Amino acid sequence: MDKSNVIIGFLIGISTTIAGVFLFTTFFSDYSFEASLRDSIANDYFGKLVAIGAILNFLPFFVFMRKKQLYHARGILFACLVVAIAIAVVKIRNF
Repeated sequence: MDKSNVIIGFLIGISTTIAGVFLFTTFFSDYSFEASLRDSIANDYFGKLVAIGAILNFLPFFVFMRKKQLYHARGILFACLVVAIAIAVVKIRNF
């Protein structure tokens, strides 16, 4: 296993999730990005916002699969798994 390719895929997965959150809040919120994040944390829908942002990971995942760069794709899957676990931990902690 080539660890550097998995790490690159992981970093791409995390950055596309952050970009997805930013794009979603920019396009669909009437408030600024910071105000939208504060509101989502205060009203307990931050996990949903991050999950919607993670949908953007489909694009690089399928690009890497098409180009047969499987270790990059594994890194993106690992990033999605880390994001999902983080959302679950936050949900359980606030329960």
